[in-house]
Amino acid sequence: MMVPVTGLPYLLALAAATFFGAADFLGGLSARRTSTSAVVVVSGAAGLALLAVLLPVMPGSRPAADDLLWGTMAGLAGGAGIGLLYRALAIGRMAVVAPTTALCAVTMPVLAGLAMGERPTWGTGTGMALALVAIVLVSRQGEVRTSPGAATDGPHVRPVVRGGIGLALLSGVAIGFFYLALARTSREAGLWPLLAARGASTLLFGAVAIARRDSLRMPASVLRTVVAGGVLDMIANALYVLATWGGPLSVVVTLTSLYPASTVVLARFVLGERLSAWQRAGVACALIAVLLIVGAV
Repeated sequence: MMVPVTGLPYLLALAAATFFGAADFLGGLSARRTSTSAVVVVSGAAGLALLAVLLPVMPGSRPAADDLLWGTMAGLAGGAGIGLLYRALAIGRMAVVAPTTALCAVTMPVLAGLAMGERPTWGTGTGMALALVAIVLVSRQGEVRTSPGAATDGPHVRPVVRGGIGLALLSGVAIGFFYLALARTSREAGLWPLLAARGASTLLFGAVAIARRDSLRMPASVLRTVVAGGVLDMIANALYVLATWGGPLSVVVTLTSLYPASTVVLARFVLGERLSAWQRAGVACALIAVLLIVGAV
């Protein structure tokens, strides 16, 4: 069954990808200087504050019990996924961890969308396949060279921390379920499922922090970074929900999962991480994939 859509959902998905990638960069950077639990709890609270400001000015919405339930499930899965991702970003290479998570996360919703009868056009299908190739290329492991001014374990080379890859894969599964659960909410629910989702994830990690006696205190500079990451992540969530209202799940999730591009760009210019030839090819594939998907609308 063909799903007629305009280009707006695709643009919203690309915007969500940009914000998700920036939020992940800030979250991973913060997790290197404070506990993961603190990062998730504080960033979650920042997202809730933004949502509290947005909801009153949004058009009237009527969330059903199922919408709030799916939102809660999305929040628990997404909270676990983000926690694992931030930890992986803290101990591994951002330019490798983020795409690995994205590749794993995109698989479940794409297969679900196809199982529900979505049949993309030739151009869109080719773009989706190329997007998956892009994620694989950017995810290639090995020695990653950094600029001379960046922190390294040797003169100019720091090996990838492979422990981060296992966490990245687990994170991808959880985030994939997050995508699926949010997509099950109705348009009439507006952004209320996001409130349930963010509330559930914040409470989850708040309980974990209390159980582990983790302190939520952090330096002011880190706090600003964490809050900024939480705000960007909430904006990305809202854009993704809006995109799922008008576009096929398989395509929207594929475009949203290109978020490693902004993570990689930020890691390159802020941390001095250099991309390998394979990773540069992956970025080029991602750009072509976007052109194919958007051009097929």
